[in-house]
Amino acid sequence: MISKEDIAKKFASQLEKISNQDLREKVVETWYAACKQGGWESFEEIERMPFTMLTDTHGVNFIEHTIAVTEGAYALGKSQVATYKKLPYEIDFDRLVAGGILHDVGKLVETIKDGKGGFVKSLTGKCTRHPISGTVLADRAGLDDKTLNTIACHAKEGEGRPQVIETVLIHQADFATFNPLVMLNGGKLIT
Repeated sequence: MISKEDIAKKFASQLEKISNQDLREKVVETWYAACKQGGWESFEEIERMPFTMLTDTHGVNFIEHTIAVTEGAYALGKSQVATYKKLPYEIDFDRLVAGGILHDVGKLVETIKDGKGGFVKSLTGKCTRHPISGTVLADRAGLDDKTLNTIACHAKEGEGRPQVIETVLIHQADFATFNPLVMLNGGKLIT
């Protein structure tokens, strides 16, 4: 079984960016609960899982995607802070990193191994998409409403809904990693 220490080690570089110790612990607790509920025994298993089943990911796995979205959203926020003479809103970087690490955590209960080396939707995944299941997991771990918004509203479930700025940045980073693959697979990405 994947331990909390394993999770803290896997995301050490990202977790170090969260100054609030309690928030770091809740992020790890959420991931731990998702791994336990999803029946994941090792990170090697998770690293074989594509980050989406909606398109060919060309080998990009769930962990790589989670880190890329987290780092991408963080960089988007930092570039605004560094560039805008007057930032018209405040970016909570602790919340931004926590939300990045957790944005797809529900996929750990939405996706199961098919017994043939591949992956399929679980019953949970058929009943609720990962933004919902991930929000439930994070709520159980005690995360605040604004951090829950980063999970619940980062995908199509958030369209037209009020969002914290961190959700907007995570959404943009998420789709910046997804859309090029869809375009590539559809012959629309100019390479």
